[in-house]
Amino acid sequence: MTLPKFEYFAPESLEEAQQLLLNKAEGAHLLAGGTDLLVKMNHGLLKPASLIALKHIKGLEEITFDPKNGLKIGATALLANVAAHPDILEHYPAVAAAARETANVQIRNMGTVAGNLCNAAPSADNAPTLLAMNAEVLISGAKGERRLPLDQFFKGPGANALDSDEILSAILVPAPDSDSGVSYQHISARGKVDISAVCVGVMVRMEGDICRDVRIFLGAVAPVPMRAVKTEATVLNQQLTEEIIEKAGIAALDESQPITDVRSSADYRKKMVAVLTRRALTEARDRALNS
Repeated sequence: MTLPKFEYFAPESLEEAQQLLLNKAEGAHLLAGGTDLLVKMNHGLLKPASLIALKHIKGLEEITFDPKNGLKIGATALLANVAAHPDILEHYPAVAAAARETANVQIRNMGTVAGNLCNAAPSADNAPTLLAMNAEVLISGAKGERRLPLDQFFKGPGANALDSDEILSAILVPAPDSDSGVSYQHISARGKVDISAVCVGVMVRMEGDICRDVRIFLGAVAPVPMRAVKTEATVLNQQLTEEIIEKAGIAALDESQPITDVRSSADYRKKMVAVLTRRALTEARDRALNS
């Protein structure tokens, strides 16, 4: 299929990009890696009047970390670079794992974590782990910058909290506690070439063998990545024994709200929620105890 005609702009600053968004109004779409946007255009699902590319804006590709302020992932930082970044591998291994497990090599070399979030697919690989780590997004607009907790960013399938003139400029992840551990687990129907049928992100903070804090997020089982609060209650202030972790898996199965679609049945998704929640809790616990 031939792509629809559109205007193409390559601004060199966020201010210029924001002005273009205002001037071009509803027909304008931002382009980071394009791995989702161009597919939609190719299939006739989206016909933008103009594309505003972000790749020429200096600084948006940067990934920075310091022990006090944590991690900052710029809007055009590639998935491949996030997966291989030494600071992320050392301090945020689950963030690296989620980026590494996203799609295939070709997409990771073009796509961005920010684009994966802005696409707002319920199955977004990078969402559960970042949500579990209490990440925020830095948003730039005509009225200035604002920070928004990531758990307030997703509004529904394909819908996010950005206003028409706003750009997600960075993802901000707090510095991990020394007694915490995080895990990302996922499964897809065709391995690395397919979107996740289920994905799970877990963060635990341990005090000895007692779980003193926990955040569990499930992907691809609800309209937006969902926090499994009932599941969290089964492990909070408990010893993370195999028995408790098994109960948590069952609780996550009961709490999830999957649908049947071309990638998986609801029944299979529920079963995999239990399996992946157990795996994620086990890995997060072990990472916390060995940190």
